[in-house]
Amino acid sequence: MVKELSKQKSAGSPAYVSESQQKGRRKKGRKQPHANLVPEFLRNNNMFAITLVVIGILVTAMCAAYLFEVRENEGFETIWDALWWTVVTITTVGYGDRYPTSIGGRAAGIIMMVMGVATVGIVTGRIASFLIDKQIKARGGLIVIERKKGHFIICGWKMELENILENILRANPDLRPSDIVLVNDAAPQEIDHIRSIPKFKYIKFIKGDYIDEKVLHRANVKGAHTALVLADASRKFSVQEVDSRTVMAAITIDSLNKNIYTCAEIIDEKYEKYLKLANCDEIILTRELSRILISSAATASGISHVATELLRPRIGGLTTQKIPSQFVGKPFKELQTHLSTTYGDILIGLMENTGKIYYRKKEALAEAQKTADISKLVENLQSVKRIVPNQPVLNPGDDYLVKQGSKAIVVSKSVQEVSA
Repeated sequence: MVKELSKQKSAGSPAYVSESQQKGRRKKGRKQPHANLVPEFLRNNNMFAITLVVIGILVTAMCAAYLFEVRENEGFETIWDALWWTVVTITTVGYGDRYPTSIGGRAAGIIMMVMGVATVGIVTGRIASFLIDKQIKARGGLIVIERKKGHFIICGWKMELENILENILRANPDLRPSDIVLVNDAAPQEIDHIRSIPKFKYIKFIKGDYIDEKVLHRANVKGAHTALVLADASRKFSVQEVDSRTVMAAITIDSLNKNIYTCAEIIDEKYEKYLKLANCDEIILTRELSRILISSAATASGISHVATELLRPRIGGLTTQKIPSQFVGKPFKELQTHLSTTYGDILIGLMENTGKIYYRKKEALAEAQKTADISKLVENLQSVKRIVPNQPVLNPGDDYLVKQGSKAIVVSKSVQEVSA
């Protein structure tokens, strides 16, 4: 289920990519986590004005040194010699290969030395202040994510969040820790513990209540690709409060970004209908899943072990994959044979109505309105209303036709089989 949270966005990506192929993939042209620090520093610290002042001092001192020294000092034969001396002096390097001998030149040198110390001190102080301020804000979750696009937002806190993050990254090889943004009200030491783990070092943190629109704006929810809303355990909420907050978060996220893929965890299944109204793409029913596993274990059938093994994030196991376009509208058996012979994967069913349900219904509505028959139109509109997002169709039969917007539910080769 976690594997489905990070969708393929590129239209030019392969129609079907196995887990082992995904593991080896690496995106090109990625920026480093601190790539925007220099532009941000220059923008927020009046460095343009400081640069103009420094250039003005350099030009003035260069011209003064040249005018005073050019006639009687062999070290200042050209304007470039004066420029070299000016730069060396103002940066406090002082090679000593050139130095003024006239009174005017030495006066300019004294001014340059004083200005050099002051300039270096100002710039160094600004840089230190900027970096310390960034570190304090980042640790306290007070940052604002402005330019990031396609990131993964996780709203809420759970004690097992460390394991959840590890499984998400393992199941989505193309997702970097710096692409993950945590939004919650957890205690600072909890976040510090997560970030103390080397692989989670660059995960970003936004402090605040994730049902607050302003907090979600700070996380740049409008530019996010996926949002996962957890059953929040950061405070001592009741079950009703936890699920109500999850529903409110899903509604707020949907109102801010219709393109985002939203997955929400609720404890009580009676709140499921509200999440569906909020166009939630994937709903995790914690109690129901636990109840199913427990009841299956009571029959001594071993199904709980099978389910756990299939869902464990690793190479192999249960996953969904894109279907090659040439198999849309073709019988299920043809796709099954293709995946088995080409990749060694077992096709067990289809996941229909995948992707963002808001746009899936919009497309279906446009298609339904193409008929001129009123009775047929009403029937089509009713079918649109009945669309269920990410609807699994297991073992549909050899002649079942693959629908547009479906994905293949496959059991991939295990690690042992791949390495054999």
